[in-house]
Amino acid sequence: MSIAGPGEAGQPLQSKSCDREVDANRRGWATQPIEAIGCPAGAERVDLCVRWLGRMKFEEALRLQEEVVAKKRENHSSADELFLLEHEPVYTIGRTPDRSSLLGAAHLPHPIFAINRGGQATYHGPGQLMGYPVVDLRRCGQDLHRYLRWLERLLIELLAEYDISATQRHGLTGVWIGKLEIIEPRELFPNRKIASIGVGVRHWITMHGFALNVCGDLAPFNHIVPCGISNVTMTSMEKELGKEISVVDVAVAFERLALERIRDLMTRTETYSAVT
Repeated sequence: MSIAGPGEAGQPLQSKSCDREVDANRRGWATQPIEAIGCPAGAERVDLCVRWLGRMKFEEALRLQEEVVAKKRENHSSADELFLLEHEPVYTIGRTPDRSSLLGAAHLPHPIFAINRGGQATYHGPGQLMGYPVVDLRRCGQDLHRYLRWLERLLIELLAEYDISATQRHGLTGVWIGKLEIIEPRELFPNRKIASIGVGVRHWITMHGFALNVCGDLAPFNHIVPCGISNVTMTSMEKELGKEISVVDVAVAFERLALERIRDLMTRTETYSAVT
């Protein structure tokens, strides 16, 4: 199977959670049409505009992010945005000459996209909450590592609300859970990965983001080496808790946390010189 680039724009699909219908309207989270994306014109300045997009093809979400990044480059005062959504099944891999994590790629059951983020191969699909923050890091001290740690802490706090104890893992990006196991000589690591993070940055404006396994089928991860990490076990909120979890409900909880914690990411002053 060949690695695809951005294709024709698709249409946002009906929101589901683990192939169970989800009534997002009853939760106050109706799917936003593409033409409505963005903070309302003339609205009071906010730190972060959050939009639920339902289930969407990967190439459509990629196009949307690129459009917002371009808009923010032209207008430095535009608000940062966060897109929350699910994807149809797809594999992605970052900008690396090492494609070994794809295990040859010809056997993969879903399309592959090579994109402008860091990291190795991963899988996205139904039951996974995708979060794509488009954030101007010039307001955040131009510190990518600080931004990555902020995302990890946000996900860890979210999982704690569901009584799932999660942690960071030294030297790796993402969120992990489970007891400590000896994976490398004399070193202890949590042994199950529940969220992956891969970020791209253009002119200090972020795109891509995180994938949190809420529910659904984890088998597609078995066709690759997830994030290039050997012997990793992928898990989900539903698997850890042993009960059904709604992607929309988790997205609502994440929205609240993101709006509460976005100021933690900001610097005290938002004055900066333009980066060209």
